[in-house]
Amino acid sequence: MGKHEKLIDRFLAKPKDFTWSELIKLLNAFGYRQISAGKTGGSRVRFAHEQHPPIMLHRPHPKPTLKRYQIEGIIDLLKQEKLL
Repeated sequence: MGKHEKLIDRFLAKPKDFTWSELIKLLNAFGYRQISAGKTGGSRVRFAHEQHPPIMLHRPHPKPTLKRYQIEGIIDLLKQEKLL
């Protein structure tokens, strides 16, 4: 099993310690790219894909771990788009 498969399995297990950097790696593996909102973008981040709807999230702070509802929402969207 490769790195991406292990990361997907970890993500699907909905861990409490899944980090923002892990999410970026995961979404990059699915073809999503992080779009910067400029200087005043704040913690809002958009991930764009050429063939699928964008994913809009708030970057977690001060701790870099994702909330459970964020993980579940991303899983739902990726399944809906047949990426998972």
